[in-house]
Amino acid sequence: MPDVVGWRAKLGVIVPSTNTVVEHDFNRMAPPGVTFHAGRMYIEHPALDSDAAFEAILGEIRASIKTAIRDVMTCEPDYLVMGMSAETFWGGVEGNAAFIERVRAQSGLSVSTGASACRAALEALGVRRIAAFSPYQPVADRQVKRFFEEAGFEVARVTGLRCKSATAIANVREDELRGVLRDLNGPDVDAIVQAGNPKLVASDLLPTLAERAMGNPRVLFGLAADLLDAAVSREAKLIDEKLFFDVFSQPPPSRSAKVEARGKTR
Repeated sequence: MPDVVGWRAKLGVIVPSTNTVVEHDFNRMAPPGVTFHAGRMYIEHPALDSDAAFEAILGEIRASIKTAIRDVMTCEPDYLVMGMSAETFWGGVEGNAAFIERVRAQSGLSVSTGASACRAALEALGVRRIAAFSPYQPVADRQVKRFFEEAGFEVARVTGLRCKSATAIANVREDELRGVLRDLNGPDVDAIVQAGNPKLVASDLLPTLAERAMGNPRVLFGLAADLLDAAVSREAKLIDEKLFFDVFSQPPPSRSAKVEARGKTR
C-alpha cells in the first residue's frame, strides 16, 4: 500500500541542524502526494567567520552525515536530496560525483545535490556564462567557481556574503541581496546562480510558480529568470506575487531588451 500522505513519493532531505529554510520551502512547494522528511546533521560550532571556521564546519558535516542518513532512512524514502550545498561543490566535478556515490552506497537511493542540480538546470537552458553568489567565505567560493568551470561554464564572477555563522545565513538583509544582484548582473552573463543562499522568493509565491510551470523544469527556470530580471531592474525588495502578476500580465520582453536593461543596472 502507498503512503497515505506521500503516495507519489517520499523524499528524504539531509540538512544541517542549524538550517531554518530548506524544510519550510520544500513543504511550501510540495505537489500533492509528495512529502519531504528531514535528517539533520548536528552542528556543534556554527561559526562561519573565517576560512578555517568554514572548513571546520564541513568537518562536522562529514562526521554527522551518516547518522542523518541513517535516521531519515527509517521513514523509507524513495529518494534523497542534499539540503546543504557547500559540501557538494567541494573538490569540483569529481568531488561532487564522489559525494553522491558515498551517499548512494550508504542509502541505496539516488541523490540530488545542489551542485549537480544547478549544472543540470543550466545545461537544460543552454547557459554558458554565469555569475554566482553564496553566503560563504572565499575558501568555499573558490570551490563553487572550480566546480562550474570544470563543468564547462565560464564564471564571470563569484560574490560571497561571508555570513558570520550558519544560522546567520537566514538573516541576510534584503538590501544587501539587492546590491549583490546588481553587482553580479550584466550583459556578459546568461544567468546568476544562487549557491546556498537565503531565499529571494516570498513563500506565498512558491505554489504559484509550481502551478504555472505544471511540472516542466524548463518553464520553471524561465519564470524564475524573468522574475529575477524584473526584480533587479525595479530594485524590488522581494520576488512576490505582486511582482509575478505585474510581469506575467505583460507581453514578455525580447532578449535584446533584457540585455539592454541589464546594462543599465551596472
